Amino acid sequence: MAKTANLYARIEPALKEQAEQKLNALGLPPSSAITMFYKQVVMQQGLPFDVRLNYRKPLDISSMTKDELNMELEKYRKNISRSILT
Repeated sequence: MAKTANLYARIEPALKEQAEQKLNALGLPPSSAITMFYKQVVMQQGLPFDVRLNYRKPLDISSMTKDELNMELEKYRKNISRSILT
């Protein structure tokens, strides 16, 4: 059984250059970063980050009552707490 496998991917040259600059600053070869990504995919049984469209319209707090604002702040607090605990 082979100890390594080749991976070929097409990527925008500018994105590749930007990413490699960041990886070089970390002292991390691109192949190691890709290996880390694949290991995380296996460990987490999916992508190791959320993938979603973030197109929610910002809240207009100027028209909210104090109770409505407090309710929105509580939702935000719960989301932050959930993120910290997971």
